[in-house]
Amino acid sequence: MSVMTYSLEGDVAILAFDDGKANAVSHTFIDAMNEGLDAALKEAKAVVISGRAERFSAGFDLSEFKKGPEATATLLNRGTEMFYRLFAHPQPVIAACTGHAIAAGGFLLLACDTRIGTSGDYKIGLNETAIGMSFPVFGHELANSRISKRHLTAVLLQATLYDPAGAIDAGFLDEAVAAEELQAHSVAIAAQLAQLPADAYAQNKQDIRAQSLQRIKDSIR
Repeated sequence: MSVMTYSLEGDVAILAFDDGKANAVSHTFIDAMNEGLDAALKEAKAVVISGRAERFSAGFDLSEFKKGPEATATLLNRGTEMFYRLFAHPQPVIAACTGHAIAAGGFLLLACDTRIGTSGDYKIGLNETAIGMSFPVFGHELANSRISKRHLTAVLLQATLYDPAGAIDAGFLDEAVAAEELQAHSVAIAAQLAQLPADAYAQNKQDIRAQSLQRIKDSIR
């Protein structure tokens, strides 16, 4: 089973992730993301990233972390490269958040330009403190760029998990819609953003995120 299905709808590339479980950010997930973004650059003008029903992503593949420090560092470094690429991607990137988005799942939302959530009993946030982990550089940069200053302490220090309405207030999401509306609404927003001048969109994204992107790039080992 492929972890990602790639499709085109007009000018919009849709990267639909479904590993049959929690959509953990694994080496396979990262490979699929890179393949999807490569294809989008050739064939599309905007990107939608979606998850499986009720699971956007539960975070990094912890089974890889259990293999030891070297395996942990390897996955984290590849994850840093992926988040850097997403945050710098020149096209509009829309997250169709299909449900829970925890840890690296939350960072996926923060790296996308527009984030559409699913209304329902879902948890969104960064639980690193609760599981005894510190934040990598990309985590600080994405959070500081996108999370409301009113929520930074709750998000980064206190491992607060939000429902979709709270996630909008905190800065993980821009809006939330019913599950049956999510895909069409996300693609419609992507199609609208795809009409903006591509060069200006890409340049302005680079300019407004330049400092954060440089810090993330410098942290890649």
